[in-house]
Amino acid sequence: MPTPLDLPQGTLDRLILRALRLGPQHGWAISQRLEQLSSAVLQVPQGSLYPALHRLERRGWITSTWGVSDHNRQARFYELSRSGRKQLDREVEDWQRLTTAVSQVLRETES
Repeated sequence: MPTPLDLPQGTLDRLILRALRLGPQHGWAISQRLEQLSSAVLQVPQGSLYPALHRLERRGWITSTWGVSDHNRQARFYELSRSGRKQLDREVEDWQRLTTAVSQVLRETES
């Protein structure tokens, strides 16, 4: 199993927004989805996930409603808002620019 990595500040918010682009999910499902998509490299502890969800909700990028999970339990389901979709698009663009720039610097220093 791969060693989990620490996420740079702000990255978890981007990943949550991306996971919610697929549709409403409860917190545990979001963390499982991120772990699955990253081949288990990203393992988000609840102590990080729920504060991030609350922060995103305060910013208006996600909304939440109470519902019943697949296991017949009460759960809060989170959904991407319209402004959250726009923010995700900006975040993806910014992330791509950043990773391209960092890659260029790393390649340059190896020469």
